[in-house]
Amino acid sequence: MQTERVTFLTTPDHKAALDAYAASNGKSVGHVVREATSRYIAQPADDDANDEEVELAALVAEANAAIPQMRASIDRMIDALDASHRKVDAFLREAGVRA
Repeated sequence: MQTERVTFLTTPDHKAALDAYAASNGKSVGHVVREATSRYIAQPADDDANDEEVELAALVAEANAAIPQMRASIDRMIDALDASHRKVDAFLREAGVRA
């Protein structure tokens, strides 16, 4: 594996905290920084997360608006099927097929 050096500047207090954290976890400072930056890069940007929440809210609003129309449509279909069943039953009774 080929590596490259990265240098960053920080305060003495932050460096001491980083050293202490790494030592308490049995890791090198380099390992802790690599892990922290990998996790940071893997997280979606705040704007992306916010955009996804906005999109999700819009989808939920659309679904909530559509549900009453879907229920009404299903109710009409049930009524039409019930009417068809009654007609078929009446026809079969008149034909003597059903009692």
